[in-house]
Amino acid sequence: MLSFENDYSEGAHEMVLKLLLETNMQQESGYGTDTFTQLAKEKIKEQLDCPEAEIKFLVGGTQTNQIVITALLKNYEGVLAADTGHISTHEAGAIEFCGHKVLTLPHNLGKINADQIRDYVETFYADGNHEHMVAPGMVYISHPTEYGTLYSMEELASLSAACREFEIPLYLDGARLGYGLMSEETDVTMADIARLCDVFYIGGTKVGALCGEALVFTKNNLPKHFVSTIKQHGALLAKGRLLGIQFLALFSDNLYFDISRHAINMAQLLKNGFTQKGYQTLIDSPTNQQFIILENEKLKALQQQVRFSFWEKYDDAHTVVRFATSWATTKESVEQLLALI
Repeated sequence: MLSFENDYSEGAHEMVLKLLLETNMQQESGYGTDTFTQLAKEKIKEQLDCPEAEIKFLVGGTQTNQIVITALLKNYEGVLAADTGHISTHEAGAIEFCGHKVLTLPHNLGKINADQIRDYVETFYADGNHEHMVAPGMVYISHPTEYGTLYSMEELASLSAACREFEIPLYLDGARLGYGLMSEETDVTMADIARLCDVFYIGGTKVGALCGEALVFTKNNLPKHFVSTIKQHGALLAKGRLLGIQFLALFSDNLYFDISRHAINMAQLLKNGFTQKGYQTLIDSPTNQQFIILENEKLKALQQQVRFSFWEKYDDAHTVVRFATSWATTKESVEQLLALI
């Protein structure tokens, strides 16, 4: 059966596995203090043009979001996010479980904007009862968004300026960051993200690694005793080398960007094939997630041979589904999919 269900169905890129095997018997210290992890950090800093960056490696996205938000917020604060944001919809209340409320804002194709931030914060402090309410303490965005859309340089700079104005941090979830950076429609680089955001992470789980996310604090703002916070959440990996080695491979010889570009090329091939056959897309996604409107009967027939994700009901006769490509998607599999429609 063909699978376009997600971008983490496969294991890891062969170069990641190769480096893990080559270094397997080398003895190293634990908890991310090994030489491989230090080398990976230096390679990432070079890519960011941010020598002051402080980097920690964690295993997964939900874990990373929960730990960052917990560490940065005071106990009476919440996090502003799009109502479609991952922390709002797909993390089983992980943020609220740690005592912080997700303060949702209406999205526009998965995105929020600076005016919404200003309006929310100003309205909050203008309310005479605000001391009885959850204060907005930070802003969460993802790039790409849950809709596969991207923030432009102008939008990101405006969000950053609004956060500076109210002295709250801007946090960017980069679970699929490689796929955003390699889109032909982006004008944002990884260095721009480091400059404009207070903290973000570089996703590995969905971009060629077995698991792992590289969390980056960019403004000499690593929270005090952050390793202790990671440990308290059960997220401090004793064999931290396993994460460091993977990112060392991904950030050697441009691998992270090359395999991300491949996923974009496969997504464009998929989208073009559907549209040429008369199918409509829900939105014009420039990244690896493509949202196609299918007749319900066609959907049922296709499910017998292809795995994909339900997105939302379009009308009584049609459904929106998501097809996701990845670093591992082959041209042959896309062509087989297109032959079935």
